[in-house]
Order: sequence, then C-alpha cells, then structure tokens
Amino acid sequence: MLTTRYQKVNTLSVVDIARMHELFEANYAYSPLSTFISDLEKKDGAFIVRHKSTQEIVGFSTLGIYTFKLGGKQAKGLFSGDTIIDRNYWGSRSLQKAFAFKLFWEALKSPLTPQYWTLISKGYKTYLLLARNFPDFYPKRGGTASTDLQELVIEYCEAMFPGKLDQDKMLLDFGDGANCLKDHVAEITDDMRADPDIAYFEQRNPTWQRGTELPCIARADLKTFLTYIWPFIVKAWKGKPSGTTQAGRQTRTA
Repeated sequence: MLTTRYQKVNTLSVVDIARMHELFEANYAYSPLSTFISDLEKKDGAFIVRHKSTQEIVGFSTLGIYTFKLGGKQAKGLFSGDTIIDRNYWGSRSLQKAFAFKLFWEALKSPLTPQYWTLISKGYKTYLLLARNFPDFYPKRGGTASTDLQELVIEYCEAMFPGKLDQDKMLLDFGDGANCLKDHVAEITDDMRADPDIAYFEQRNPTWQRGTELPCIARADLKTFLTYIWPFIVKAWKGKPSGTTQAGRQTRTA
C-alpha cells in the first residue's frame, strides 16, 4: 500500500514540501511554514512515504548526514529530524525498511568508519524504535550504555543546538513556544506506563508535552549491523513488528 523513497532535499518539489508541511501541521501545535522550510534546508534528504496507487505523500522523515572527529579519527553521524506518518497508516513498516537500509548502506560505504544514529525525541515512539533495535545506545534503561555515548550526545547537541542542552537533566529545552506534539499523537496512558521502556522515557523526559527533547544516540556501524541489527532489517523486510506493541508505532523522530 505504501512505498518509501529517499530523496535529496533539492529534488523535492514545491508541492511535495507543501504536503509535508500539511502533515507536520496536523501533528504539531507550533508549525510555521518558515521554520519548517528553514529546518528542511539544513538536512541532506528525506524519506518520502507515498501511497502506491495515488502517489500522495502520507509521511516523511528528514535526515542529516555529517562527519566529525572522534578520538582524532573521522566518524559519521546520521541525524533524524522531523518524522511524520499520517495516522491512517500507523503500523506500516515502509519507512522503517527504507531507514534501516539507508543506515546499512551508509555503513557499507565506510566500513571502517564508526557510524552513529543521532536523534532528539519529544515522544516515546521513536525512543522505542531506538531501545528495541539497537544494542548500544544512550540513554539506556539500567544505565548500561557506554559512557562515551553520553559525551557524544553532549558534543552533537552543543554543535547543533548551542546553549539549549541542560546537562544536569540531559534534555534539550527550546523554551516557551517550542514545537510540541498535539495531544492525540503520543499520549502516554497509565496502562502504557506498565511498559518499562515507555516509563523510562517519561522518567527521562517528564516535560515532553511542553516540547523538551530527549537527545539520543546509537552505534550503527557495519559491525553493529552484522552482529545485532540484521534481525531488525529482516523483520522490517517481512513487515513484522520490531518488538513494539500498538503503543510503539512510530509517529515522529525529532
């Protein structure tokens, strides 16, 4: 029913961008077009999700690809920005398939280069995708993540969002008027708090409804893929859930 294709930002048409912003407005309480376009221009590309028969855009996820120095050597970061799926298609794995194979392809192009998936999350759904498919990530329930991952989070937050990271809480706070999810998008109910990963997300980001963002990072290099993440790719290809319940279906990554 759905198909997803990765496109460079400069290949998106005005009609495409207008439709993407329409979806964005449906999910976010504060969504001026100028801010949306400004953020999009900073990205390398976007995964565009279309209905196969009508070719209407029903979802998207922006992606930035950058390099940085890690211990004096080059490393690669893939930063997920805004991610929206029309609620009529929640549960589709089309976007997850495309995203998994993009990560794998980027790792394959530089097999000896450390690669990381970086993101900021104001909703629990993206956190579940991270927590249930990547073995080494931060922040991690139980505090078993590598200590250097927290340091990398601080570095990329200060580089991309200078002055916005509260290092005591390890949250990005963009202040009053920050973009926040509408109530229907990622509500956390009492029943859902029985899920330890959802409860942990809310513990780490108790002010998510106000628009604070939990910065996250995961190792996503070739060794990690071949050792741990290949089962995730297989599940995505077959269309099987990636260890999440109904509560864990992805709506937004940013």
